[in-house]
Amino acid sequence: MKRLSLLFTMLTLTAAGSSAFAQFTQSQMIAEWQRARAYTKEYLDAMPEDGYGFKPTPEVRSFAGQMLHLADVNYAFTVTASGKPSPFGQTGADHGQLGRTIPQTKEATTQAVMASYDWLISILQGMTPDQLQETIKFAKEDITRFGIFGKAFEHQTHHRGQTTIYLRLKGITPPGEKLF
Repeated sequence: MKRLSLLFTMLTLTAAGSSAFAQFTQSQMIAEWQRARAYTKEYLDAMPEDGYGFKPTPEVRSFAGQMLHLADVNYAFTVTASGKPSPFGQTGADHGQLGRTIPQTKEATTQAVMASYDWLISILQGMTPDQLQETIKFAKEDITRFGIFGKAFEHQTHHRGQTTIYLRLKGITPPGEKLF
């Protein structure tokens, strides 16, 4: 009987969590992206100029490379979610341009990364709730446009998180967690 009760409780909590996620609003998503932008800027500011080319091992991206990849995919996912071309004419499948064309300096990298957040946020603000609920194909999956912005958020969090190690290896304490 205890197992059945526990199973019922877990299923109820799972359903409640799913409902809460489904009720996440456009304005909440915009606020999260604005918070992520500010948090990423703290990471960019924390790394000194001479650390932008730093690679922990030869086979991984440099600090600047990680951040420019983050920016490239902000553009690519936003292009897919919105149907609007990026400022670079990218399509959703075509990313990597910034990593190939932007100098890996502190100033150029910071400018490019912040511009990617600004563009993504402006596109998200300009979409209607109906547009965001449209389902499209993405990576062979059916997903809402709103869901693609969620995947983009997960991606930028992952790559920003990777740069924590870069900062630590350079003897720098990374910015503190910013959940709110």
